[in-house]
Parts: sequence; structure tokens; C-alpha cells
Amino acid sequence: MPAKILSVDDEMDLELLLTQYFRREIRKGEYEFKFAHNGLEALTILLKEKDFDIILSDINMPEMDGLTLLTKINEMQNPALKCIMVSAYGDMGNIRQAMNNGAFDFATKPIDLDDLRLTIEKAIEQIQYIKTMQKEHTQLESIKGDLAVAREIQQAILPRIFPPFPENAHQLDIAASMNAAKDVGGDFYDFFRIDDEHIGFVIADVSGKGVPAAIFMAVSRTLIRATGIRGVRSSECMTYSNNLLSKESVNSMFVTVFYGIYNIVTGKVTYTNAGHNPPYIMRTNGSVEELPLTKDVVAGALEDYEYIEETIQLEHGDTLLLYTDGVTEATDANYNEYGEERLKALLKKSAHADCQQIIDAVKADVKAFVKEAEQSDDITLLALKRL
Repeated sequence: MPAKILSVDDEMDLELLLTQYFRREIRKGEYEFKFAHNGLEALTILLKEKDFDIILSDINMPEMDGLTLLTKINEMQNPALKCIMVSAYGDMGNIRQAMNNGAFDFATKPIDLDDLRLTIEKAIEQIQYIKTMQKEHTQLESIKGDLAVAREIQQAILPRIFPPFPENAHQLDIAASMNAAKDVGGDFYDFFRIDDEHIGFVIADVSGKGVPAAIFMAVSRTLIRATGIRGVRSSECMTYSNNLLSKESVNSMFVTVFYGIYNIVTGKVTYTNAGHNPPYIMRTNGSVEELPLTKDVVAGALEDYEYIEETIQLEHGDTLLLYTDGVTEATDANYNEYGEERLKALLKKSAHADCQQIIDAVKADVKAFVKEAEQSDDITLLALKRL
């Protein structure tokens, strides 16, 4: 696209002078000149055609002078439109005022056309830089908007209605929370009814952050839910899900998963832990037990791996707390970690709280610990209590 230049001068011979001197650039399509003979005429042209790059304006003109025109141009708030002011050599007061009012550069009469060429070239370089920045800014704003929508979608696919099973509200309590470190996260939680007696529940943490992790999170969550809701054993669910994730994994992404099946009637939990942080059992007597580590690997890393399952028993009043490492690895400004011991100490004081109170307490304690430090990882929690 040619650089569009609007020359504003009441001296008619300037039009012939410019078109003659810049004839090669005009012929090559590098420059395109238009001419006005006072500020008012120039302003009319600018209101009709908003794609000019350079205004070459005399200061002293009838009807509307160049300084007034410069003021009107500034009101358009177009940083990519550059004004080069022209005046007599001895008119330094007006030239200084024009420069103070935002003119890009100036030229004195009689105009040195070789010097004007360099000034125009310098202006074009800056205009191209500004336009590039504006384009990138527009792209970033578009990406930011897309991420905001993606965040809403990600939050929408996670269960958000509590209590989730009102017909069993006298038998169990469930609450969960996910706070992404970026616009979108790689953590997720889920729970779903399998049959009248069994509830499936899961917490997971995808490797990496941002959009790739969010996409892998959505795929993992959908796959585990679709498999688990069929009523298969937890080990079978994770074995099947892992095989599919391993085949489709890009850039060696993986996900740590704790998937459990809770029997509403008996309080029995069968579970498979695919490389995730071991949950805690909060007993009614105030003790806190960490589930033993298992040897099962993370999901999505090793195809044809056979997962195992373990069993635990929740007594009436016991709570199972699941969390991602964004909780224990949260750091303060001095890079001290929140840690498992702090979490365990807090849970000992929360044995008789309901699930939402427990989650709120953990989040508040982590926030108080890190203070003003930036959140570096997703923080996700899920609590299940046998009533």
C-alpha cells in the first residue's frame, strides 16, 4: 500500500513541485499525494478519508491555520498519523509551538526537497512500526477475549451445583473448587452418579499450563467420566483411559489422576491413584491419615499399563480430602512452600467442619501464607464426607 500524504498549503506551486520531485515514488505506487489549500479543506478531506499517513502542512494559511489543524488532528487520536509542519525559517515561535503540540517534524521554506524526502522516510518507518504494534495489540486483545471465553467454558464443564446429589444429602457431603493460575488451567475435578449406591469422583492435574493443558484437561475429564459412568472398576477405568490418552498425547503431556468410587451405603471407597498426591482422611477423632503411595504411573505416559485399585473405609463423620500440588507447592515471596505439614495441621483442626468449610479454610490458609506472591500453579480441592 502506498504511503498517503496530504499536502496542505495555500501556495499553488507547491503541488507541482512535490508531484514533480516525487514522480518516481508516485509512479511506483510508493507515495500517493493529495492536496488541500487551507486547514478547513484539509479537515474535510480527513473526515472523508481516514487512511492518510502523513500531513504536510503549512502553518500560516487562510480560513484555518496549520496550528489549529494540528489541534484538530490530535483530537482524532490516531498515533499512526504524522504531521510535518512547514513555515518560514524565521518563524521559530510557531514551529516550536507545533512541535510542543505533537508535530512529528518540521521543514522550513524554501523547502529543501532532499531533506523533506528523508523526513518523510523517517515518518514512514515510525508509522509502519506503530501499525505493526497496533496489529499485534489487536491480535492480543482477540486472544485475550478467546481466553476469557475458554475460561468460562472450562468452568462450565466442572460441576458447580452443591450439594450435587440432594436425594442423598443425608448420607454424604461433597464440595470442590478449582482456581486456575492463568486464564485457563490444567487441573480438574469431577463427580457423577454411577448407580443408586455408587458415586464416582476424580481430581487430576495435567502437566504444563495454559491452553495446551486446558485442552488436555478437557479431553481427560471427558474420557474418565464417560468410562467411569458405565460402572467399571476404578482400575479398569484408568487402564482404558490411559491407553487412549497415551495414543493421542502430544508433546509428551500426561495427567496425574485420583479416581475413586464411593459406596453411599457402606462408606467403602475403591480407588486408583495414577501418580497423584495421596489424599487425606480426616477422622472424627481429629486424626489425619495420608493414604499410602501407590506404584501406578501417571496417565498418558505409558501405553498398555495395567492399573491396580485399593480400598479404604470411611466411617460416619470421616472426610476424604483430595488436592493438587498447587496447594502444597504454593510459595510466598521468599519461595518458601506451604507444604504438607501446614495442610495436615489445618485439617486436624477442621475434622467436624462440612466440606465447603474445609475447602474455604484451606484456600484462605494458603492465601494468608503466600500473601502478595503470584499464584504459580492451579489450586484444586475436592472433599467428600460420609454423614
